[in-house]
Amino acid sequence: MSDPNRDNGYLRFDNIRTYSAQNRTNLVRIDNLKNLTDPVPAWDQEGFDQLVDRIVEARKNGRPVIWSQGAHVIKCGLSRYVIDLIRRGVITHVAGNGACSIHDFELCYLGGTSEHVPTAIEDGSFGMWEETGLWMNEALIEGARRGWGYGESLARYMDRHAERFPHTDDCVLYQAYKRGVPATYHIALGTDIIHQHPRCDFAAIGQTSGTDFHRYCDSVSQLEGGVFLNFGSAVIGPEVFLKALSISRNLGYPTFRITTANFDLIDLGDYRSRIGYDDPHYYYRPRKNIVNRPVSRGGMGWHFTGDHQLTIPNLWRRVVRALGSEA
Repeated sequence: MSDPNRDNGYLRFDNIRTYSAQNRTNLVRIDNLKNLTDPVPAWDQEGFDQLVDRIVEARKNGRPVIWSQGAHVIKCGLSRYVIDLIRRGVITHVAGNGACSIHDFELCYLGGTSEHVPTAIEDGSFGMWEETGLWMNEALIEGARRGWGYGESLARYMDRHAERFPHTDDCVLYQAYKRGVPATYHIALGTDIIHQHPRCDFAAIGQTSGTDFHRYCDSVSQLEGGVFLNFGSAVIGPEVFLKALSISRNLGYPTFRITTANFDLIDLGDYRSRIGYDDPHYYYRPRKNIVNRPVSRGGMGWHFTGDHQLTIPNLWRRVVRALGSEA
């Protein structure tokens, strides 16, 4: 007896069941996002003041500040800090993985994101959300046809269907788009819930994310005198950055006098010391690809240990104050 889900050795997605997200329980909601008026918890580490000075100097000199992030920045409820730094002209480029775009997109239309995975995975309902999968894939298919990037495709879709998206004020990718700041998303196929949807078009995803990579490389090529910040992305962020940096230098752009900083929970100890293959920290990509290798011919790299809910509000407050604004 033939299996309707199989075709020449691969599994078809046509019969996947999806569910409306409208009644879903969300762990992160618009009403529990962190506010700029919330008290900023105490946090500090050696080198942090120097990093703040370099961010401020970079912007005063018209040099870029690239903000790379994993999805937990959104899931920790910190979108408003990122958006405020975009509005103030501090962040000149936002980069993320696919999960970043999904949580941002869901908050924008649903007012909530982050389902309870341990129970949903048991019956195969995890990630099978009709609105998220259908609308994001529709946006990317249209964007691929028109030559747009991944982030731009989602933002333009929000504009065309404004009635579906009541929370654009708290959407990082949308606010970046409205201010002419690139928001690029760098996708690993098969990692995101929208790849589970029957409407998924992997060619469109690849094309729009590829367009974003070209845009990202353009920003990295201008990084001389600028700053690259990475928050919690342990694989996609550092790998994409290293490739973009190599492309920039291959094409002759001077990208040596740069500042890099990685923020994560992992404590690396003396992260500038040489370590061998027998040390597990050797395989932690941000240590090599962000903190050390990119600044081997100049500049400075740091690693800061802490929860995003500590590090990002502190960075926001110090940068804004250093720029002479209220925070």
